[in-house]
Amino acid sequence: MTYIFRERIAALEAWRDMDKSVFDSQFQMVIYNLIYKMLERYLEPSAGAPAENVQAETKDTSTKSSVSGKFADLIEQASEKYKVDADLIQAVIKAESGFNPKAKSSAGAMGLMQLMPFTADSLGVGDPYDPKENIFGGTKLLHRLLDRYNNNLSLALAAYNAGPGAVDKYGGIPPYQQTQTYVKRILSYLK
Repeated sequence: MTYIFRERIAALEAWRDMDKSVFDSQFQMVIYNLIYKMLERYLEPSAGAPAENVQAETKDTSTKSSVSGKFADLIEQASEKYKVDADLIQAVIKAESGFNPKAKSSAGAMGLMQLMPFTADSLGVGDPYDPKENIFGGTKLLHRLLDRYNNNLSLALAAYNAGPGAVDKYGGIPPYQQTQTYVKRILSYLK
């Protein structure tokens, strides 16, 4: 049974790599992620392991965070629930929305952690503009990405920005200027 799903994922990846002018890229990504997630549920967790040439960058989560500000309590709660470093959550919020819970990107990403509509739905976020729902949903996504990439922070952040399909395709941080800048910005916030 797993072999059949692996074949379907391979076919899906070939479809994803076809001429992007056929579909609007945002639409293509939403459909790809939907199908990929459905098929991925039937495969073992190691299917998304990172490439060997990428060195893991992790942050010690046992230290006390320096989270402060209006959303500090929600960030700390989400951090505890999903076992994601609170400073990382705060850094993502800073980079994504500048702490604006009503932020909306031109691509349609919403709220503090800039969740796309499909992603918000898949994470159980009913109102992406509600700070608590958005922070908990975005943190849940970060947790999943960190698990998927064996706590490699750079890969998890690249996947948060460009999607796991792009990270898997390139075997590391995709060669997209926006994504490379995004990862560097978050890492600089954490220093």
